[in-house]
Amino acid sequence: MCFPYARARQQRGGPTAAAGPAKAGIDWADCPADWGLEKPIQCGWVSVPLDYTNPYGKQIKLAVDRIGNTGTQAERQGALVYNPGGPGGSGMRFPRRVTTKNPLWVNASKAYDFVGFDPRGVGHSAPISCEDPQEFVKAPKADPVPDTEADKTAQRKLAEQYADGCAERTGRAMLQQMTTANTARDLDVIRAALGETKLNYLGVSYGTYLGAVYGTLFPGHVRRMIVDSVVNPSRKNIWYQANLDQDVAFEGRWKDWEDWVAAHDSAFHLGTTRDAVQAKWLQLRATAKANPIGGVVGPAELIGFFQSAPYYDSSWVPVATVFSKYFAGDTQALVDAAAPDLTDTAGNITSENGNAVYTAVECTDAKWPTSWKKWDRDNTELNTQYPFMTWANAWLNLPCATWPVKQQTPVNVKTHKGLPPVLIVQSTRDAATPYPGAVELHQRFKGSRLITEQGAGSHGVTGLVNPCINSRVDTYLLTGQLDSADVTCTPHATPQP
Repeated sequence: MCFPYARARQQRGGPTAAAGPAKAGIDWADCPADWGLEKPIQCGWVSVPLDYTNPYGKQIKLAVDRIGNTGTQAERQGALVYNPGGPGGSGMRFPRRVTTKNPLWVNASKAYDFVGFDPRGVGHSAPISCEDPQEFVKAPKADPVPDTEADKTAQRKLAEQYADGCAERTGRAMLQQMTTANTARDLDVIRAALGETKLNYLGVSYGTYLGAVYGTLFPGHVRRMIVDSVVNPSRKNIWYQANLDQDVAFEGRWKDWEDWVAAHDSAFHLGTTRDAVQAKWLQLRATAKANPIGGVVGPAELIGFFQSAPYYDSSWVPVATVFSKYFAGDTQALVDAAAPDLTDTAGNITSENGNAVYTAVECTDAKWPTSWKKWDRDNTELNTQYPFMTWANAWLNLPCATWPVKQQTPVNVKTHKGLPPVLIVQSTRDAATPYPGAVELHQRFKGSRLITEQGAGSHGVTGLVNPCINSRVDTYLLTGQLDSADVTCTPHATPQP
């Protein structure tokens, strides 16, 4: 429980923590060579308190990067800070939208410095860990869908060991401070260090929840805010219910993808109906369960690879191509795509760190059920109709049932005095952040505008070519203007094989 006086102390600690960085600024320099960020992107560090109730206590350093606006000094409107989601995602590649000349961001980059950062615990920012990275990626793992009570017992034991590993490898003091509210306070310190009186912010996926919490805690510090593919911010939803709702939405988008594969049978030869494609999926799954493909790709690894199709339209063709090749006799393509690469130690460290942060934030942010009976009942029931992701998602989150530090109460997201109009962008068929989340945030943030991409379901809408959306994002960032009413856009182009 985060008692009201503790939250008040944390909130008072925010301005105290921001005062020093506001004076000192950021000492920008060329980025370290192994960070993969080319010139003229620059990197720097911002110090924040580990615990905002003790702003003068232990500090941690957060990695930040930026590229200056491409327009004139007169065109410049400040910094645009980005978070890609997770929790556990790094925003450090955001300035590369300028160096790679991403056409969707040409207009915004004339006006804004593009700023990315590694949130607390992520990447270069006091990274946390819950398991040896090589162990974390090792395959094949057990089939997430249990056949017996013994299978469930084994998975429960793994989840408990993972939670214990987080405490051992990261330390309880750090785990206790891995919350969205603290990351929002960090974001405000970064704003101050950038020399900005108000924040311009773009958040995608979990980054929308970070933005919603920031807007609630620091309403007067927001200048422009875009949230894209929205986590439902209701306290009832964070985070147990959010994951159950995901299972339902993933099944819907999985079926959308199967329909598309069937419609392009001339390219993929996997069947001309959704049922035929699903039969091929179940056949592949059963084969991998009986005898992991290449010795390493079992059902767990298949889900890890195939789930990118319901997540992102950009994965529709690559996933269907690998699927098709397998049934044409090329098993190596599937092994290359779905098996871990044990030689990629840097990539494996990143994967393990991302999962550790995801777990730490979701488990510490909110109370989770501790009764296995509840988890078992809810997931067994869901799995009957929504089998694609249900059990895999349950085991991913089960460490929260035995979490080794005190779980908090989520921030009550709502409008406070000073919050300007926020732009919300959402597709109706999104699997990872179902559409009702955008509606919920829209109701909570008075004066916000909702752009709905009707009939589409790719996660992260602002990164896709859809002039109905792209033009409105540009207009809002450049002028602050929003439509007088909510807008519905037709979907972006469907991928073609």
